[in-house]
Amino acid sequence: MLSNVLQHLEALVGFDTRNPPRAIGTGGIFDYLRAQLPGFEVRVTDHGAGAVSMLAVRGNPRRLFNVHLDTVPASPDWSADPHTLRVTGDKAIGLGACDIKGAAAGLVAAANATTGDAAFLFSSDEEANDPRCIAAFLASDHGFGEAIVAEPTMCEAVLAHRGISSVLMRFKGQAGHASGADAFDLSAVHQAMRWGTKALDHAKAQSHARFGGLTGLRFNIGRVEGGIKANMIAPAAELRFGFRPLPSMDIDAMHATFRGLADPAALAHYEETFRGPSLPAGDIARAEEKRLAARDLADELGLPIGNAVDFWTEASLFSAAGLTAFVFGPGDIAQAHTADEWVALDQLAAAAAHYTRLLEQHA
Repeated sequence: MLSNVLQHLEALVGFDTRNPPRAIGTGGIFDYLRAQLPGFEVRVTDHGAGAVSMLAVRGNPRRLFNVHLDTVPASPDWSADPHTLRVTGDKAIGLGACDIKGAAAGLVAAANATTGDAAFLFSSDEEANDPRCIAAFLASDHGFGEAIVAEPTMCEAVLAHRGISSVLMRFKGQAGHASGADAFDLSAVHQAMRWGTKALDHAKAQSHARFGGLTGLRFNIGRVEGGIKANMIAPAAELRFGFRPLPSMDIDAMHATFRGLADPAALAHYEETFRGPSLPAGDIARAEEKRLAARDLADELGLPIGNAVDFWTEASLFSAAGLTAFVFGPGDIAQAHTADEWVALDQLAAAAAHYTRLLEQHA
């Protein structure tokens, strides 16, 4: 089985699906997958901006496996061609091998080794913070009740993870000479820095919050830009920040708090640019109910259950739409998005064995 997985992984890594630049079409990697899945009814959809999905169905399954095929850009620190798979004694090295083309290769190999019901949704926009593929699928009359979303989880079922929200803020000031005493209050950059201090203190104060093995709030000010030079009062400043809440945290209420930390007279713009719900999705009671349902499903399928994770996945989108969903796939997230990204061969073998067993249950 491992040799088959590596054969497919070599082909999948060879397709350039970096995102950005989001130059992904309906051919290429999707033509390859279609050719490797005889007996499946396949539908490929172009959602624009490099977002392409492929739904492949055999029989009448009620469970869906989802894998994203896009990768992050390759850093200049790669020691060899990132689109040429290199296999050593214990690992496979290549862009996307860990995140998460290894799962796609394992599913194709498992599909070819079985005849049972199966459904795969391959997508190409997960790395763009613009989940068109999943949104379009969930808006359709798909009929699925369960979803297993592939991300590197060391072949353990992950039942909970944080949400994510990204924000653009703009502050306004009044241009002038910096020698004046009023520079303290008129500078847009000063206003942004005051807001940042308050926001950091607020985020740190959430360290007591807990849900499903996760603690506290993850918060980061990623970019601050504004002003002209040291002796001029800054008339404008722009700030981008993000936070990753626990499933028990109300994102809308958190936005109200963060916005309220700014001086209303200095705040020119506050915009959430991306939101991904937590897994499981919903209020505290509903989230716990969904977590227990996902745990029961993982137990039923004989999958080991892992700890909750801090990174975000599209499993939360399936959960928010009412499906029982969890995250499962080969590899360690620590190897994702790195130069010379790799996945352990024993992880690929274990994932393929699990996929084969799960597909055989529908035979």
